[in-house]
Amino acid sequence: MSVKWEGIMPAVTTKFNDDDTLDFAMFETNLKAQLDAGVHGIVLGGTLGEASTLTESEKRSLTKSTVDMVKGKVPVMITLAEQSTKAAVKAANMAEEDGASGLMMLPPMRYKSTDRETLEFFNSVAINTSLPIMVYNNPVDYKIEITHKMFDELLKHDNIEAVKESTRNTMNITRIKNRFGDRLKIMTGVDTIAFESMVLGADGWVAGLVCAFPEETVAMYELIKAGQIKEALDIHRWFMPLFELDIVPELVQNIKLAEVYTGLGTENVRAPRLPLIGDERKFAIKTIEESLKTRPALPDYKNL
Repeated sequence: MSVKWEGIMPAVTTKFNDDDTLDFAMFETNLKAQLDAGVHGIVLGGTLGEASTLTESEKRSLTKSTVDMVKGKVPVMITLAEQSTKAAVKAANMAEEDGASGLMMLPPMRYKSTDRETLEFFNSVAINTSLPIMVYNNPVDYKIEITHKMFDELLKHDNIEAVKESTRNTMNITRIKNRFGDRLKIMTGVDTIAFESMVLGADGWVAGLVCAFPEETVAMYELIKAGQIKEALDIHRWFMPLFELDIVPELVQNIKLAEVYTGLGTENVRAPRLPLIGDERKFAIKTIEESLKTRPALPDYKNL
């Protein structure tokens, strides 16, 4: 399946049973809610997916199961977050074998590569897979920036098609559009600035709180796309306290707790992560409960 880099693509959480095995039953419950809400793609194995704790076998099972559950309704992307070039190429090949539609690819993990090394890392994967690639540019968290000059080089590969823009600098939306036009699609990757990013021209949103609130997230996107900015802004302002749960180190625990409240998940995380306790838990619960009390009535956003 080809990938249209637009719309809402949930960075879905990985569900675990109490015995720390993959919980495919709850995962399917959440996935169905995403599809029913009208999402445009699924992103597996990112930060929210706790990919750093998953085994190779689990990642492959997750990919194959998701492809089977989705049944071609939307593309399924798997995240590449590897420490070596060799491992990244292998992961890309396995993703292709397992039926993934595309890749969300991070720079080398742990080692802070130079620009030349980073380019070679992406180049090596691009020439060894036919899958379309979305480059995840998040220098805030991963300390490596893929600059626009570097994209000049990377876009020589036809299958490098999009960027998950997570620099937190919304000026980059316009800079990318001015420099690359539609050659480089832009998926905003930070919930708190998704509204303004899409108004400025981002093609879509790799979202986090969508895991617990899929309808509100898709409604925001569709309203912006239809030019109903005021209506979208109202949802954005309601959403902001929840969005801020996604920009802290405990984002996985926060969003999984929100999923519990909306019936779309459990709190189970994989160690070294632990469920929230104390003031952090109280704050998250207060934020979620207050937001649920004022949950907005949504328009018929699927028929705008």
